[in-house]
Amino acid sequence: MKLLTAGTPNGWKVSIMLEELIEAGLVEDQVETQIINLMAGEQFSEEFTQHCPNQKIPALVDGDTSLMESCAILQYLAEKFDSDLLPKDDRRWSVLQWLYWQAANVGPVFGNKLSYTRYLVDVPELERRHPLERFGKEALRLSAVLEQQLGRGPYVCGDFYSIADIALYPWLRGWKWSKVDISDKPNINAWLQRLRERPGVARGLLYGTNKEEVDQWSDEKKKQYAKGGASIASNSNLKTEL
Repeated sequence: MKLLTAGTPNGWKVSIMLEELIEAGLVEDQVETQIINLMAGEQFSEEFTQHCPNQKIPALVDGDTSLMESCAILQYLAEKFDSDLLPKDDRRWSVLQWLYWQAANVGPVFGNKLSYTRYLVDVPELERRHPLERFGKEALRLSAVLEQQLGRGPYVCGDFYSIADIALYPWLRGWKWSKVDISDKPNINAWLQRLRERPGVARGLLYGTNKEEVDQWSDEKKKQYAKGGASIASNSNLKTEL
């Protein structure tokens, strides 16, 4: 099994999942990891595109099977290794709806808020006002939905930890970087701390990240990410063909 990934929220979803499976003793073989340099454009290489036609990290290669889309990979791994992270009873549907909620809502909205906040420096301030307000408000609304849900139990789907928690965690933990203020959301903040203390989560966050900067980037790292993010997000660098 091989994981092609990078130090981003979508990448951390799968690395955390793998480390949780290792922690549970379900994955014993060494998983090969290849860090994709997004700023160098390695996601557009022929090799990566063979495994991920969409040219976005992460991708998982398992024998003759290649998978793209982080949430699909989470479901694949949970089913392949018969994990409690995706129950087989009716609780399964609770997990899957929140997994897809992350993919369809939290990821795109928080990602756009982050892009307009930190990366799209070539867009005039006046033109950024509307998307910043729109994505900022929607990110807060989604946070309120999650806050309410976490009031029903310690984890997203109640009293058990699942791939829904794994999918959502990397996006919510970066709220300061995307400037979505959830400091007034006690349930989310307690949940973030609860997950951060898990050994599998701690190890999963190290993929593509220096240990010293897992929880707090240095000023140099912030500048590096801002510069790289600006290059990736800029309209002038967007591709319309493969």
